[in-house]
Amino acid sequence: MKTGMIDLYTWGTPNGHKIHIMLEETGLPYRLHKVNIGAREQFSPEYVKINPNSKIPAIVDQDGPDGGPVTIFESGAILFYLAEKSGKLLPAADEPRARVLEWLMFQMGNIGPMFGQCYHFKSSAPERIPYAIDRYTREVGRLYAVMDKRLSKSAWLGGDEFSIADIATWPWTKNPSAYDQNPDDFPHVKAWIKKIGERPTVKRALRVLDA
Repeated sequence: MKTGMIDLYTWGTPNGHKIHIMLEETGLPYRLHKVNIGAREQFSPEYVKINPNSKIPAIVDQDGPDGGPVTIFESGAILFYLAEKSGKLLPAADEPRARVLEWLMFQMGNIGPMFGQCYHFKSSAPERIPYAIDRYTREVGRLYAVMDKRLSKSAWLGGDEFSIADIATWPWTKNPSAYDQNPDDFPHVKAWIKKIGERPTVKRALRVLDA
């Protein structure tokens, strides 16, 4: 495993916390660069050179696969890259690996977009649109139910072991009440949220930006 320094560009969002957790879990060395999205620092010319999509997080691994720096943006891609680099949190065997990637894509394609829209229309939209609020609230509930069914049969989303699928999903789903969902309606998700939140690495990750 290469252990060169990783520069992390981030802020305190669910997608940012994914990478905080991953770096704490793997033990890879990193330097923190705060990108204040409230001040629109993600649109600065310096940051756009790192991420042309002007989103956080992004990393620059100073010790990339060819020995030089490599830049990665999109949180799912970063998780996969760091799992490959560290040899952790992504199974090597074909079927378990496919399951982890399946649930990672579930987060990227469903949890992030739908939960993000739900929160936006409930809390940030300039006008209240009942149809949008109802649509996304119901979809969030449906996705919690999909997770709950999975976790009724599996210790973790990807299978028997904690993985990048759990890391990707937990920051978005850890507070059901923020989306007008009753945690008790999803008992297996509720237990999973608690179990992850008690990990020392996760507790450290949530404090990364406090420094």
